[in-house]
Amino acid sequence: MVNLPIKHMTLYKHGVGFFERQEKMVGEKVVLSFRVEEMNDILKSLTVIDAGGGKVLGIDYATPKDRESQLEGCSIRLDNRRSLQDLLVSLQGRQVRLLLINTENLEGTLVGLDEAAGELSLQNSLVSLLLNDSPAVEVVTLADVEGVEILDGQAAADLRYFLDLSLNQEDYRRVTIRLTPGEHELMVSYIAPAPTWRVSYRLVVSTPDEAKQAKALLLGWGIFDNQLDEDLKDISLALVAGMPISFVYDLYTPFTPERPVVEEEQRVAAAPVEFEAQKLQASSGAVARGGAMMGMGMDFASPPPVPQRKALDAENIAQAVAVETTGKELGELFQYAIQTPVTVGRGQSAMVPIVSKTLTVQKELLYNAKKMPSHPVATLRMKNETGMTLERGPVTVIDVGEYVGEAVLPFTATGGEIVVPYAVELGVKVKESTGSRREVHSLRLRQAYLHFEEWHIIWHEYQLDNSTGKPLTVLLEHPRSADYELFDTLEPQEITANYMRFEQTVPAYGEVLFKVEARRMTSRREELHKQSHSSLQRYLKTGLMDRRQHDLIIKLLMLYDAIGNYEKQLVQLEAERQKIYQAQKQIQGNMGELKSTGKEGVLRNRYVDQLETTEESLRRLEQQEAYLKKSIDEVKLDIETRLKEIS
Repeated sequence: MVNLPIKHMTLYKHGVGFFERQEKMVGEKVVLSFRVEEMNDILKSLTVIDAGGGKVLGIDYATPKDRESQLEGCSIRLDNRRSLQDLLVSLQGRQVRLLLINTENLEGTLVGLDEAAGELSLQNSLVSLLLNDSPAVEVVTLADVEGVEILDGQAAADLRYFLDLSLNQEDYRRVTIRLTPGEHELMVSYIAPAPTWRVSYRLVVSTPDEAKQAKALLLGWGIFDNQLDEDLKDISLALVAGMPISFVYDLYTPFTPERPVVEEEQRVAAAPVEFEAQKLQASSGAVARGGAMMGMGMDFASPPPVPQRKALDAENIAQAVAVETTGKELGELFQYAIQTPVTVGRGQSAMVPIVSKTLTVQKELLYNAKKMPSHPVATLRMKNETGMTLERGPVTVIDVGEYVGEAVLPFTATGGEIVVPYAVELGVKVKESTGSRREVHSLRLRQAYLHFEEWHIIWHEYQLDNSTGKPLTVLLEHPRSADYELFDTLEPQEITANYMRFEQTVPAYGEVLFKVEARRMTSRREELHKQSHSSLQRYLKTGLMDRRQHDLIIKLLMLYDAIGNYEKQLVQLEAERQKIYQAQKQIQGNMGELKSTGKEGVLRNRYVDQLETTEESLRRLEQQEAYLKKSIDEVKLDIETRLKEIS
C-alpha cells in the first residue's frame, strides 16, 4: 500500500482542518483511511491532482452499512482464531486444489471438513475431496494441508471481498483512488473535522511601574493537537484567524427517495375501467529576619544568602524564541503561516510561536461598574502594530520580571486598539449615586394651551477614595446616552462607541467627588383653564412669562371662572325644571281621579290653577337659561378674541 504522508495542514477556529498529502509513486491505486464521522467532509472536498502526467480514473469507498449487512451474499466467513477451518467449511462444494506436505497435490470438489476437538485437532481433523474425473473421495488430515488454491472464481472473489472488508474497521472507512498505470506525483487535499487551534499570549512589560508609558513584548503561541492516526513530520503549518462558513452535508449515507405507489388497475368485463388514487408513501509561617527569631533570646547562625535569580526580561525572551511566521490576509480571514517545519507525534499537542513584537503600552486605571464594581482595574492599552490580526486568547502579564495578572486579549485587526485589564486596584474605592430632574426652559401661549419646553436632566456622581500613599489617576467610563448632551461637566478625556472617559486624579489618602450631568429637551402642553394663580406667579418670578402675559392669562382665568359659574347656574336651573316636571306629573295624576262637579270639581279647578303656576315657572326658567347661555357665548367670544391677541 502506498504511503501518502501529510505535507501541509491548515487549522481553523471552527473545528475544521484543511490537509494536503503529497508523494511520488508508481502504481495503479492509493488507499486512504478515514474515520466514519469524517466521510461527509471527505466526499464534499476531496481533490486529487497528478502532476506526473497520470490520470485519476475514479474514487471508491465502502458503502456505509454495518458489517453483517455488507457480508450478505458473501459465501466466505472467517473467524480470527480458526481461519483455515472456516475457509474449508465455506468452500464446501467448490473446486479447489489442496497443497499437501510431502505428497502430491489433490484437485477436485471439496466435500467438507470433519473437525476433531482437543489438542490433536489438526492431526485428527479430516478434509474430504471428490477427485476430478473419478468417483473416489480422497481423505487427508488437516495437519497435512499446507495450502488451498481456490479454483472457483466466485469463491475467490468472495474471499477477497471478505478480506477487503476486514480492513474496514467499524470506525474507519477506506477510500481508494484508482489511477492509470505508471508513475504519479500525487497531491490529495481535503477538509476534515479537527480540534480548533488556540492561542495564548505573554505581555512582558520592562518599564518600571511608575512610568505611564512603557514598552512591552507581545509574544503569541499557537496551540494545536494532532488527533490523526499518524505522526506529522516536517509539515508546513498554517493557522487561520476568523471563521469561514462551514457545515456538514450528508453525502455518505445512501439515500433512495420514496416514489408514488400506483396500484394495478382492476378490470371487470363489460364494465367501466376504474383507477384507485395514487398512495404516497440537533503555609503561612513567621518570617525570621537578621538570623534571630523575634521575641527569643537565642542567636542562630545567619542563613546562606538567597541566590539571585534573573528576572524575566522582554529582550531576553525575544532573543530566546525564534518566531518565523508570516501573515497573510485571506479576505475576511487572516492566516499565520509557520515558516519552519513542524513535527508532532500521533496523539500529541504542540505550541508554535506566531507573534513577537515590542509595542508601546499605556498604563491606566479604568473604572466601569458594569465590569468591576467598586474598584478600578489596572489596564495596559496599546495599538496592534504587529502587522497581524490577533486571534482571541488568554494573555499573561509580566511586569518587571513578576507575574501581575492576566486577561483575555480580544480578536483585534491590524491597527486596532487593545485594552488588557489584568489586575484590580483595591487601593481605590468608588461609590456611585444617580438621579434625575426636570427644569422648564421656556413656555408659550398658543390657543387655549400653555406649551412648555423643558430639560430632562440625568446626573451621575462618582466618589473616589484613595487609601494608598501616592496619588492615582483614574479614567471613569461613563455610558453615553442617546439624545442627551453634557452640561456643567468637564469635557471627557476620550470617547468610545459606548462610553465617555473622564480623567480624575485622586490625591494620596484623599477623596474626589465628580459629577456628570446630561440633558435633553422635551415638550408638553397644559390646558390654560387648568392653570393656578400660584403657578402663574412662579412663571412670572422665574422670567418664563412677562407681566402682560401674566395679566392677560389672569383675565382669561377670570373669564373661564365666569363660564364655570354660568354653567353651575344652568345645572341648578335644570334641577328646578325637573322638580316642576315631577310636580306636574303628580298634579295630573290627581286630576285624573276627580269629577268635574261638586266638591271634586272645586278641587279639580284648584289643581288647574297649580298647573298654570308651574307653567309660568317653566317659562321663567327658560328665560333665565337663555340669558345664561347667551352670557356664556359672549364670554367665550371674549376669550377667543383675547387668545388671538395673545398669540
